[in-house]
Amino acid sequence: MAQRPKRERYNGRPPTTPAEIIAFCREQGTQMVDVKFVDLPGTLQHFTMPIGELDEKLFVAGTGFDGSSIRGFQTIDESDMLVVPDPATAAVDPVFEVSTISFMCNVVDPITRQQYNRDPRHIAQKAETFLKKSSGIADISYWGPELEFFIFDGVRFDQNVQSAYHFIESEEGIWNAGRDGQDNNLAYRPRHKEGYFPTAPTDTQTDLRSEAVLKMGAFGIQVEKHHHEVATAGQGEIDMRYGSLTKMADQVMAYKYVLKNVARAHNKVATFMPKPLFGDNGTGMHTHQSLWKDGENLFYNPEGYAGLSEMALYYIGGLLKHTPALLAFCAPTTNSYRRLVPGYEAPVNVAYSVRNRSACARIPVYFPHAEAKRIEYRLPDPSCNPYLAFAAMLMAGIDGIVNRIDPGEPMDKDLYSLTPEEAAKIVQCPGSLQEVLQALEEDHEFLLRGDVFTPDVIQTWIKYKREHEVDAVRLRPHPYEFFLYLDA
Repeated sequence: MAQRPKRERYNGRPPTTPAEIIAFCREQGTQMVDVKFVDLPGTLQHFTMPIGELDEKLFVAGTGFDGSSIRGFQTIDESDMLVVPDPATAAVDPVFEVSTISFMCNVVDPITRQQYNRDPRHIAQKAETFLKKSSGIADISYWGPELEFFIFDGVRFDQNVQSAYHFIESEEGIWNAGRDGQDNNLAYRPRHKEGYFPTAPTDTQTDLRSEAVLKMGAFGIQVEKHHHEVATAGQGEIDMRYGSLTKMADQVMAYKYVLKNVARAHNKVATFMPKPLFGDNGTGMHTHQSLWKDGENLFYNPEGYAGLSEMALYYIGGLLKHTPALLAFCAPTTNSYRRLVPGYEAPVNVAYSVRNRSACARIPVYFPHAEAKRIEYRLPDPSCNPYLAFAAMLMAGIDGIVNRIDPGEPMDKDLYSLTPEEAAKIVQCPGSLQEVLQALEEDHEFLLRGDVFTPDVIQTWIKYKREHEVDAVRLRPHPYEFFLYLDA
């Protein structure tokens, strides 16, 4: 029996009103509806329905799920929740073989019909509303996160009562330089910290990244470039064009979803873990941000330091002041603090500077015109929940503007090569997840403005992180401790 030819994939964006989307799906022969939302820690969740369930009521009434099975959401006695698709996010999912229309969703309480206060996407939307309607400072914020990642050939790991290990394999890993076996060793591997911008054959993953970029287009993601990154073993970066806060957080989730699945299709594994390799660069998410009003970039002043306005400097002041608390959302894993150490391009110094990558706040100067003026906050990593991280950074910046927080003098020198006397004057980032959770507990009033974050969200976040991550890692022996202490 002859095989039926596959339907051609639709590469454009579908319409964005419910009636038009339904008509589009009929025309395209779409078979399934996939609804996606994000749990509190920041992992994309989904379930799938036959196309017959897609009607205009779905975009108003939503569809139900068990909120007690989602991390950071409901208790079992209040488990019923709804997801309501956002028609503006309609996309033909490029991952599935069965033709599927995909939506990002908001979470709604079925009793009150109110937006769920622990829904990360709702928190991002509240931050945008607060900026425009309550603060009066600006009508839009733009965000440009630079997500780095590793693509490995395989990862094995386990921990139990009597053993613990992880093992990473990568054909690109420099540790394979002396490998002997049945296959030829074709060499050309990036040395530690020398993986930035090599061509093929050293960069073996250009086509894989290009394939991911093309599939990201289905979610409306406009990519500016992609390339190999500094570390050995398949570290890469795909740079998206900037966008508004919630839209960009949606795109971060779609980016991670697509890349992980493209890697899987190539029998590889993509990870956004901040520090999977010892002795080489970690994975960051440097985040560019700016405020605009009536089409004007409020961060631009050609006469100011590095072309920045006074408002931009106050915004930096807010970021720097609240950095310890911000890290609870921006670098929210125990592994994040394996990355945030001196010597690996990590921005551990709480300072700002033009062009200087050793400061946590940098002002890029690639182009002099007003449209390009922005602040780059270099501390976040892609293990974060982007909805929460972007919202928290915006609220810190607004606090800096409202209270005219002076960021101090810029540090226009290599902060890693300071004299001990100079270094003693520079505040360093906290060194652990436990420290930043404590900082958030003590400093979160700026997040509560406009009910953007609620006390319940702050408390739930701290409790979850302490119980499920800080304590979970703290209680387990580390393999290297056997090198240090077995003969004690």
